[in-house]
Amino acid sequence: MTARLSFFVGCALARNFGRFVASKLATGVASPAENSLEAASPSAPPVPRSPRRRSAALQLAVSSLFAAVAFAQPADVTVAADGTGQYTSLQEAISVAPMQTDTRAPRWVIRVKPGTYRERIYVQRERGHIRVVGDDAATTIVEFNLHAGLAGPDGKPIGTFRTPTVQIDGDGMIWENITFANTAGPVGQALALRADGDRLEFRRCRFLGWQDTILLNRGRHYFEDCHIEGHVDFIFGAATAWFERCQIHVLRDGYITAASTPQGQAHGFVFANCRITGTEGARTYLGRPWREFARTVFLRTQMSDAVRPAGWHNWNKPHAEQTTFYAEFGNTGAGAAPAERAPWARALTADEAAEFSVEKVLAGPDGWNPGATAHVATAPWRPDLGDGTYRNPVIDADYSDPDAVRVATIFG
Repeated sequence: MTARLSFFVGCALARNFGRFVASKLATGVASPAENSLEAASPSAPPVPRSPRRRSAALQLAVSSLFAAVAFAQPADVTVAADGTGQYTSLQEAISVAPMQTDTRAPRWVIRVKPGTYRERIYVQRERGHIRVVGDDAATTIVEFNLHAGLAGPDGKPIGTFRTPTVQIDGDGMIWENITFANTAGPVGQALALRADGDRLEFRRCRFLGWQDTILLNRGRHYFEDCHIEGHVDFIFGAATAWFERCQIHVLRDGYITAASTPQGQAHGFVFANCRITGTEGARTYLGRPWREFARTVFLRTQMSDAVRPAGWHNWNKPHAEQTTFYAEFGNTGAGAAPAERAPWARALTADEAAEFSVEKVLAGPDGWNPGATAHVATAPWRPDLGDGTYRNPVIDADYSDPDAVRVATIFG
């Protein structure tokens, strides 16, 4: 048993581990059907693992094995830009998924073949019980280019909240091996993802943007082995979210997070075993409080010199220093400078850090623990879809944005 486990750990360190296991399964069991989900290698560079991270490496190996098994299962529908699937649009495939929110029912599975899908995606609340799996995040890309300064039908700027490439209102959705991109560039707020649902999972995905790349508006969310990049407040919002083994890449001077955690909410953003990198010369703060009770924690994260010694910024709101919870534990690298951190940020003890775990942070009233989930697709479930009427509120709804003119001008 030990020898086999060691074998899988070794394979997990290889970039093509997923494809390796999937091919072995297909060879030893049966040939996959045309709609089978194929395993893919993570597109983001692996996080260097020190001896104290052997446990994390072991967990990655085991989760990768489960993922490989799952990818060999049939999908309900396939999306292919080249016309070899049932749909050429991911939105079309999502719109025909069952209106199902019962977590006991089999999850609807959509396979997305490599290609660039230039479209805006909206997942309504009634269709959250879906799993979307791409072949490889590097080659499976969903992109659009709206930004807050664009004029809407009324001639006024559309604001931040109407810019997402992908907006998810449904609960319990899983995304794997997909790139979410807003290609507007450094022109102001431009969302790649807006998460309004609960219990959303993102595994081996990439999130590309500049300012406000990811809005985690509400709910609980889990990111694993993802690549997230931007320069100003590019992970922000009021939700509770756990980031495991993610690469956070800084494109220009700015701020990584801008939490708006509601007063009384136990957790905001937690980054564990991650890596922070930056383009040459880029300098960043770990976070600043969009709202006064922001909560953000970095655990055992490798920080390059892109992270400023002070670490945290008060957004020119001195009173927020008394109400925010910014904390760190066990971080390493040139950017981990505990002696130079802002005096109002906290250095956690080992016992305090131990209180932060996926199961404790994300549990909620239903005991959700995505870190312990193996995702295996099951048989299709197709109820009557009625008349198929579909409306996309990302385009039609009127979102008010009190921070429409919010820009980053202070990097000192």
